Amino acid sequence: MPAITGKKYIERIDKLQANVWVDGKPVQGRISEHTAFKGILRSQAALYDLQHDTTVNHIMTYSSPITGEPVGMSYLQPKTKEDLVKRRKMTQQWAIASNGMMGRSPDYMNTVLMALASSSGFLKGKENCFPERLVAFYEYARENDLSLTHSFVNPQVNRAQFYFEDSDEPIAAKIVAKNEEGIIVKGARLLATRGGITDEIAVFSAGGIQDKANGFAFSIPSNQKGLKFISRESFVGGDSTFNYPLSSRYEEMDTIVVFDECLVPWERVFYYDNLPVSNTFATSSSFHPFSLHQAISRQIIKTEFILGVVQSIIDSINISDYLHVQEKASEIIIALETLKALVIKSEVEAKLDEWGFMRPDQRTLHVASNIFPKVYARFSEIIQQISASGIMSIPTENAFQSELKKDLDHYLQSKSDDAETRVKLFRLAWDLTMSAYGTREVQYERYFYGDPVRLSSQLYYTYDKEPFVKRVKDFIEID
Repeated sequence: MPAITGKKYIERIDKLQANVWVDGKPVQGRISEHTAFKGILRSQAALYDLQHDTTVNHIMTYSSPITGEPVGMSYLQPKTKEDLVKRRKMTQQWAIASNGMMGRSPDYMNTVLMALASSSGFLKGKENCFPERLVAFYEYARENDLSLTHSFVNPQVNRAQFYFEDSDEPIAAKIVAKNEEGIIVKGARLLATRGGITDEIAVFSAGGIQDKANGFAFSIPSNQKGLKFISRESFVGGDSTFNYPLSSRYEEMDTIVVFDECLVPWERVFYYDNLPVSNTFATSSSFHPFSLHQAISRQIIKTEFILGVVQSIIDSINISDYLHVQEKASEIIIALETLKALVIKSEVEAKLDEWGFMRPDQRTLHVASNIFPKVYARFSEIIQQISASGIMSIPTENAFQSELKKDLDHYLQSKSDDAETRVKLFRLAWDLTMSAYGTREVQYERYFYGDPVRLSSQLYYTYDKEPFVKRVKDFIEID
């Protein structure tokens, strides 16, 4: 099956009937019609339809090495620097369709799976490791254009540095048994964004494992027996794109994943019971450089959208002559151009890895990953500051359809916009920065790559500073 359409995607997800709970109630019937999910499912379906748009399908797909049929470009294993550019253009084409607001668009997990399969050689010859299964699943996902979610994080029970769980009933998901069919997993994992609305869920150890029973990698269908997705409160404010321009379309939902003695068939187990592999595969593989390359490429598009929102507000209420407004807008421009330069630098300085695939420069991308979590929170603040009280004077769509319309049209007009257009713009600014959806976006981007302080520490310890130290020592020794 080649690259799928949006219609096919929604049909597959509805047919799964995964065990998804919202507000203490199981989702019944078609999940594509549920208030919490219908917006994001439609938005993701539109992404799949782009793969068949004759104006961009050359960007979105490439020929399968197995069948010759078009498959998603996000599965491409890059062997040249030109391939990295193709991957970036694909990611950004999809990101433009959602203005970068879909942090878990299909290309993210497709990229993760591609990266891990491209590093399967790391698993060869190691105990309880099955690189051939990982490659086979990657090819299966590519040829069937699967959608995936994932979970890397254990529940936050005790975040002490050396916490070791000794509960009789597992809290963090672990292997509790094995049989001829596969491994049995019990316990929970966080934080599966889009849990229950993808074909599969992939679960990988992210490191820091102290008990080999907690270390594994596998993928299973989202409707596997014993698998449950517990959703947080939905941040969809309502169906109206006037009132909720972002949450009605892009609310991705985050879930807790519960494994209740869930069977993972052996053919879907990529490794288990191997502490060194569980703790090093993520860092030794190409997971970090490729996933960072995808994520930052998307965040560039999101930053462009935010700059567009800011300049639209500036134009609407005519505040461009204020120096502090120019300074704030320039902060976004500087961040945008910095991120763009870093992604291109990572491609220019890319090198072939030991398995023959072209990796973008990881050090460069780590710099970018330290920048965006900080500037995104600042973007939200800038929008609030330049909007001032305007971001709170935002009547609803119904108000404009009532007898109040004459008053609203008169009192809420702006220099450049009629009242309705101005309110739509400021409702967008509110949904982006002040609604439940908007504040979730700040937290999501803040922790997208993990703890920001740890990211800074990692950059410090991995960055080669010795040549510069030597230069200083040589200088002070000059007579």
